[in-house]
Amino acid sequence: MAKLKIRRNPTRRYEAVYIFDSALEDTAIAEKLEKLQGLLHLAEPATIEHWGRRQLAYKIGRHENGYYVISNFTTAPAVLPEFERALKLDESVVRYMVTLYEHELGAPKLSDEELASRRRAGDDDDDDED
Repeated sequence: MAKLKIRRNPTRRYEAVYIFDSALEDTAIAEKLEKLQGLLHLAEPATIEHWGRRQLAYKIGRHENGYYVISNFTTAPAVLPEFERALKLDESVVRYMVTLYEHELGAPKLSDEELASRRRAGDDDDDDED
C-alpha cells in the first residue's frame, strides 16, 4: 500500500501580474491592491513591484494602455478561487494572471554536481585552444 504524503505547510508561493486601467489614479490602484491582498489572508506582506503605465502589446477591449503591477506572495491554495473571482468582477482590472512562483527568471538552478560537471567540461575545452 502506498504511503500518503502529508504536507505540513499548506501554503505555496505565487506570483500575480495585474494590468489595471491606466486611467486610474495611483492612489486608487494602491487601495485596490491593498483590498486584493486582504483577500489572500497573508501571514507576511506581499512583495509588490509597480511597473507603471505602459502600452499594451495589443488592444484589450477599449484599452490601449495599462498600469502593470507584479506581486509575489505566499498563501493557501484554497483562498485563490475567491481572490480570482474578485479580480474578474473588478472592472478596473484589464487582465491578470496568477501562477505558481518556482524560481527567479532565467535558467533553472543547477545542482552542485551539475555545476562541477560543467566546470570540468569548461576546463577541458580550454586545453583545446592551445
